[in-house]
Amino acid sequence: MLKKSKINIILIGLLLLSIALLGGCGAKNEENSIGNGKQKKTAWEKIEEKGEIIAGTSGTLFPTSYHESGTDELTGYDVEILKEVADRLNIKITFLEMGIDGMLTSLNSGKVDVVANDISITNERKEKFSLSEPYKYSFGSAVVRKDDLSGIKSLKDLKGKKAAGESTTIYMQIARDYGAKEVTYDNVTNEQYLSDVSIGRTDIILNDYYLQTLALTAFPELNITIHPDIRYRPSEQGIVVKKDNNDLLEKINETLKGMHEDGTITALSKNFYAGADVSVKQDLDFE
Repeated sequence: MLKKSKINIILIGLLLLSIALLGGCGAKNEENSIGNGKQKKTAWEKIEEKGEIIAGTSGTLFPTSYHESGTDELTGYDVEILKEVADRLNIKITFLEMGIDGMLTSLNSGKVDVVANDISITNERKEKFSLSEPYKYSFGSAVVRKDDLSGIKSLKDLKGKKAAGESTTIYMQIARDYGAKEVTYDNVTNEQYLSDVSIGRTDIILNDYYLQTLALTAFPELNITIHPDIRYRPSEQGIVVKKDNNDLLEKINETLKGMHEDGTITALSKNFYAGADVSVKQDLDFE
């Protein structure tokens, strides 16, 4: 039999060995953790490393995102704001054109880094995405037929009427809430929307006031007008990034702040919105 002193020595040795092994595992795990931490880059670091930011936009929404007549050049209020942001961050920008549904899906999948297309800042969107400080303030209006206002006096009269738009927009949700029949389109031009109201294929388009004012100016021959008594839902628009990409959002907000302060955003607004400064919030009464 082993003497008691020898047993104690063996037990102490085993204990020390266990501590050493545990310490080694802990050090290894810490080393792996540190190593993994070094490998994981933030959204902004990835963009900065590749020197390019990918932006989703429609290319069909005048004057937000569209192609200059007779050219392939993509321009518009939101587009030019994104170009200026990228320029000030010393990053190349590439645009991918798609419908609004595809933009937000592409944002979550990582196909695009940012999205801008007159997208409203809402509590529901804040739960799913991160949104910049606003660069546009507006409100909702309604395009109807000029000769009879499409038989509509207020939003309460939308029940059973045919409302045109894209299914995931805030404006189509408002139409549904008031009982309108939904007529959806897949990234078509303003002319298609407006022509359908004019000829009675649809009855109403709920959308941004400034966008609708300019759209009507572009197609004076159509039997359409902005409803004189329907004003609702004051809104703010901003750039959308993937949820919790905080460092990228911070860079964007810092840049937008500088653009507000030096008058760049006001100048862009007046250029694309016929002299109106949409970067300033209006004091109006709404439904």
